[in-house]
Amino acid sequence: MSGGFFPPTRVSVIEAARSGDAGERRRALETLVAAYWRPIYRHVRRKWGKGHEEAADSTQEFFAELLERDLLARFDPSKAKLRTYLRVCVDGLVANSEKAAVRQKRGGGMPLLSLDFEGARDELERALAAPGESPEREFEKEWARSVLELGLARLELALAGRGKGIAARLFEIYDLGAEGDPPPPYAALAQRFGVSVSDVTNGLSLARRELRRIVLGLLGEMTGSEEEFRLEARALLGVDGP
Repeated sequence: MSGGFFPPTRVSVIEAARSGDAGERRRALETLVAAYWRPIYRHVRRKWGKGHEEAADSTQEFFAELLERDLLARFDPSKAKLRTYLRVCVDGLVANSEKAAVRQKRGGGMPLLSLDFEGARDELERALAAPGESPEREFEKEWARSVLELGLARLELALAGRGKGIAARLFEIYDLGAEGDPPPPYAALAQRFGVSVSDVTNGLSLARRELRRIVLGLLGEMTGSEEEFRLEARALLGVDGP
């Protein structure tokens, strides 16, 4: 793929979290939460055998500690990927909580995050009933899934804002249809939405291009070095740098 797919500048959440601008710091935390809360919740349940309520509490507590202890400032991109570092931090938090006689709730003035733990619980209960991969591998796969879902949500908003909502719907039906079902023919989609076949072709091309741009932007934020950024882009999107 062309190097033109890569953002010319890359401001990571690590830099943003150290910004003197409160809005920039808040956006950095929101990005981290959106990408990591589900992997962390699932990891705590799978690896540490915690129930739903305790895993949800640990997830909330982790993001509070991330701010209180300035954990991002301790991250060394030469030693690990950012997601590996955060997973190790989560493991340390849970291990320390198990050693404590009384678990002290922390927050640093940060309100409880509004996260759909109940939705994640239902899905995870089904997954826990079947044998899985290692907790570490599951964490990575859940992280990749979260990044893509976040990218899809932003894609829908971006296209709708440009009056291209049909392109998002075409992409959802054709590229994200039920697994195992063949995608509908372009002609059928054109008839369904009252557009031409060339409109279907162009709409799908636009949505795919925009999703790649959005996900690359997210990866640019959520990686700690240029090398890690390119490795993640290659693994998630099959995109190679220049």
